[in-house]
Amino acid sequence: MDVVFYVVPGLIMALALFMACRVVRRWLEIRGAWNSGLTAEGRCLRTFTNVSGGHGDTSVRSTLHHVYEFIAHDGRVIRFEEDGGPATTVEGDYVTVYYTDGRQVVATAQTPSRTRQAVSAVGMLAFLGVAVVFCAGFVAAYGQAFGEYGDVVFSVDSRTTVRP
Repeated sequence: MDVVFYVVPGLIMALALFMACRVVRRWLEIRGAWNSGLTAEGRCLRTFTNVSGGHGDTSVRSTLHHVYEFIAHDGRVIRFEEDGGPATTVEGDYVTVYYTDGRQVVATAQTPSRTRQAVSAVGMLAFLGVAVVFCAGFVAAYGQAFGEYGDVVFSVDSRTTVRP
């Protein structure tokens, strides 16, 4: 039964580290698109909203998504989806798309805001770091207190010391 107190925090730490990798990767992708110097005129093809939550007494969360299409400088037609864009962008609107060149194109229609992007990424990494440190501390404290090899010493009487 003790394995639960090691596996569950371990899984939480693995998930937090995976999410941290995703945050850093997306941060670098967006930053690369902004720094590439490549822009194109794109068009919003579709907008839609994903709604989640609302079961029982939970809050409802909605995320606005946009589907954009643009023609890269080499003539390829690129279509991509992006969430969290401005609510004022509707189907048919023209936007400036920032993108990277290459086989795998990374594109964004977000206006460059390096400070906001950095603050949000660092904030998310700090939150995930706290979760990892908490889980690691929990596992260490549990192992120290209830582990098989703890430094617990029982005294049967004043002359005898027994280690479990």
